[in-house]
Amino acid sequence: MRSQTCSFKSSKGWCCDQPAGQSGRCYWHDPDIDKCGHDVKADVEKWAASGKPLDGFQLARTDLTDIDLVNRGSREGYSCQGADFYRANMAEAHCFGLDLRGASLMKANLLRANLNCARLDGSNLLGADLARAGLENVDWGKELKQERLAYKERDPARRKSLFQESEEVCRNVRKQCEKQGLFEVAGYFFKKEMRFRRYQMPKLSFRRWLSKIVDLFCGYGEDPLRVVVFSVLVIVSCALAYFALGTTQSNPVYPDVTGWQQYFYELLNAVYFSVVTFTTLGYGDISPHGVARFIAAFEAFLGSFTMALFVVVFVKKMTR
Repeated sequence: MRSQTCSFKSSKGWCCDQPAGQSGRCYWHDPDIDKCGHDVKADVEKWAASGKPLDGFQLARTDLTDIDLVNRGSREGYSCQGADFYRANMAEAHCFGLDLRGASLMKANLLRANLNCARLDGSNLLGADLARAGLENVDWGKELKQERLAYKERDPARRKSLFQESEEVCRNVRKQCEKQGLFEVAGYFFKKEMRFRRYQMPKLSFRRWLSKIVDLFCGYGEDPLRVVVFSVLVIVSCALAYFALGTTQSNPVYPDVTGWQQYFYELLNAVYFSVVTFTTLGYGDISPHGVARFIAAFEAFLGSFTMALFVVVFVKKMTR
């Protein structure tokens, strides 16, 4: 016999106690019931105010304009995990702190909606209208829904399509955050946007490798620390090469030192010479010879390029 109550069970173990229909689900959890044109806003608000979670609610294409889902007097917002708001009209909705993890907001109208402090980890934001929506302190999570699916997908065509959707979502969020002055969040989504674009390129293509190098160098212009780390690695690597090639032996700065101290000071001299070469100061107190000349020339070229790159990335971050 068919169960008399709804068969829906949330990921947290909550079971719906509403009467079930022919599908075994209640009115709110049955995806086959078209609620378009139904006036459900007041009932949804009443359900949330009663303390019951909105997990798994099927509200596709419903009119939820100006709906109030703010859990006042509590640090945690109402739970709305896995709910379906596909093409729902949520213009000017009050969703402060709402837990929308895993929810579908695909093509939903969120014009001027208050999403401040909402939790959107794993939610589907493809095509969502976020114009003038409140996006401060939103918990975006580590992965988008399409991103999570793409990493698991084995079919190349489907995988590429999911990365295209991920790129579109990131671009949409980035643009809205830039308009609202949320530049840190905008920079985060810009990096993800560029990475998803890279994942769509052939694995062995030059463009993909070039994009990867730019990411490693500076995080697509959003991470000055990467430029600093790269500079330190170049300086240390070249210093070890100079030390191994004996570049500083013909330029003794401490001629009276012998034993292990001599090697130690030669290593310090190699580091000093590497820094001078990288920054293109060229004091001339130590000169390379042999193969070290080519290493010095290569390091000087990298140094000029890297310092210019650091200035650009740093200024970009500071002007925000």
